[in-house]
Amino acid sequence: MGRVEENKKKKKEALFRTAYELFTTKGINSTAISDIVEKAGVAKGTFYLYFKDKYDIKNKLIAHKTKELFDHAAVALENSGITGLEDQLVFIIDDIINILVNNKPLLNFISKNLVMGALKSAFWSDEEADKIFYERYLELVEADTYNYKDIDIMLFTILELAGSTGYNSILFEEPVSIEAYKPFLYRTVRLIIRRSLKLLPATGLVIRLLIPCNYFFHGVFCSFHRTLDHLRLSAAASF
Repeated sequence: MGRVEENKKKKKEALFRTAYELFTTKGINSTAISDIVEKAGVAKGTFYLYFKDKYDIKNKLIAHKTKELFDHAAVALENSGITGLEDQLVFIIDDIINILVNNKPLLNFISKNLVMGALKSAFWSDEEADKIFYERYLELVEADTYNYKDIDIMLFTILELAGSTGYNSILFEEPVSIEAYKPFLYRTVRLIIRRSLKLLPATGLVIRLLIPCNYFFHGVFCSFHRTLDHLRLSAAASF
């Protein structure tokens, strides 16, 4: 990377850092573009080289912060030596949840935009570097012993489930604390992955499940909601 490109990267990072600090302390509505550029130490014209307005930087910042979460999880996964898609995806989710438990401002900022931030980074970002985590996901799927179908839908479903339910458990302990909730979440994640199986290893035989796809997902989420009801009753009985 040349000096000019490096300088552009530093300015953009400075704008991201400053916007994140102001958005999480003052709030988005109370933060003006002039506040961001003044604190970042860049000219106002520089801001418009990268962003249309403060809502544009907010959306790109969500994708940027989401990418950082997945990058951290990817490095941790590589160092862990864990193999097998099920265990790897559960590990990634667990790593991200643990970070968010210890960083409530970040969780509040991305909140339920975690899934959309991830998908924007993967599919719609103009930055090639922002697509790395999705490419890593594809590599994990490709390297697994089993073959899978509808892998984009599988990823979306897992992220949506973990993002929305994890948010409530971390911030509000609803229906229970995140640590009590994790086993139920990860069990459901494993069910979703198994339902996406296409081929048996090294045989080319299609796995023919007896239950139709719609019935399966209905069963998974009915079971999931029954679990939540059980957790709520258990939590109520403990008081």
